[in-house]
Amino acid sequence: MDLIDSTVKRAMIIVAHPDDPEFFCGGTIACWIKQGIEVSYLILTNGNKGSKDPNIIPEQLVAIRENEQRNAANVLGVKEVIFLGENDGELSYTLQLRQHVVRELRRFRPQIVITTDPTCYLIYGTRINHADHRMAGEIAFNAVFPATGSPMYHPELLAEGLKPHSINCMYLTCTHAPNLQVDITDTCEIKLQAISCHASQITNFSQLAERMRNRNKATDKHGNTIYQEGFRHVTFS
Repeated sequence: MDLIDSTVKRAMIIVAHPDDPEFFCGGTIACWIKQGIEVSYLILTNGNKGSKDPNIIPEQLVAIRENEQRNAANVLGVKEVIFLGENDGELSYTLQLRQHVVRELRRFRPQIVITTDPTCYLIYGTRINHADHRMAGEIAFNAVFPATGSPMYHPELLAEGLKPHSINCMYLTCTHAPNLQVDITDTCEIKLQAISCHASQITNFSQLAERMRNRNKATDKHGNTIYQEGFRHVTFS
């Protein structure tokens, strides 16, 4: 089930790292784009620590990962990818970073934001959630409310022509408390195709693809195999 209706024209994905959108919610993104929704990525860090290769230079890794992210976004049909360039593993809440996020929210004016659940410390009950994932969600929440919708926050953005914009719906991915499952049966393979663009993060794609299929696999009421992505759906009045 998905709660998207015809009033939704734009969605923004606010996450910590290059590759987070595809791994966490690539199937849902592809579904929305097929419905005609414009999707924008806001990637908060540069991914410069996302390697175990001691010989790779961080600046080289940044360029590689940004290119991989753009290629993956192109596979899904994402409208734009914006990188804010914070250091990987060092993401923290600052007013300056919140201002950057608010700027992009007021510019793109999405009806829905996907971000990572800031309250989730364990994924699937056994895996420690990266601190950057939690912080990305914290930053996104504070940007969405109250800052993006209020002229009293970051008034300098008004001088840029960026008027307040209210958002009343968020989908939290990477969560321990999903209350909404989006059927991605028709887009599971394109999700995997997009994930394959992140070659610097993958050692054996066929094994990874099988794990991802198993993770997203479910059974519908008729006993048929389907694929789903789970979210914690929240709305604000």
